[in-house]
Amino acid sequence: MSYKVGYFVGSLSSTSINRVLAKALIGVAPDELEFTEIPIRDLQLYSQDYDESYPPEAVALKHAIEESDAVLFVTPEYNRSIPGALKNAIDWASRPWGQNSFDHIPAAVIGASVGSIGTAVAQQSLRGVLSFCNARQMTAPEAYIQFDPEVFGEDGTVNKPETEEFLRNYMAEFRDHIQRVLTVLPRP
Repeated sequence: MSYKVGYFVGSLSSTSINRVLAKALIGVAPDELEFTEIPIRDLQLYSQDYDESYPPEAVALKHAIEESDAVLFVTPEYNRSIPGALKNAIDWASRPWGQNSFDHIPAAVIGASVGSIGTAVAQQSLRGVLSFCNARQMTAPEAYIQFDPEVFGEDGTVNKPETEEFLRNYMAEFRDHIQRVLTVLPRP
């Protein structure tokens, strides 16, 4: 069985190390996982004033999540939390009230930074938001990646066997998590 995974890169930067990490994760993922990036760059700031008539970018966001079997968040840490663009996308997707696109969806969180705590605080912040959105989060293994450009190639190659194996195992666990959640709570 294959699963469609929509993934979010929390950074809008053209030189995002988390985009490089996303490529690496896709490269080592089990064959049963098919990936599509869910773009967040063009979303305007959310306001409940739009709840009656969502703009096309927000409709496309919600549709992409609803077409996915699971979601993967690959995020940097900004000021000990998640980037505003990512939080904005989550706000759009979880509204209007009663139309939460994240309800019961299998989800995983990972991120990279140049610092030694590798987005640990941002991930905890994101987990709190996803809990409120009722996403079914993979809670273990946790993965806080300290980014090293000598380990991660721009094309997604991983040049350190231990790191590649860790990421491969993380993605295998994510596949298993998706399967467990969807066995109990199939997506509509």
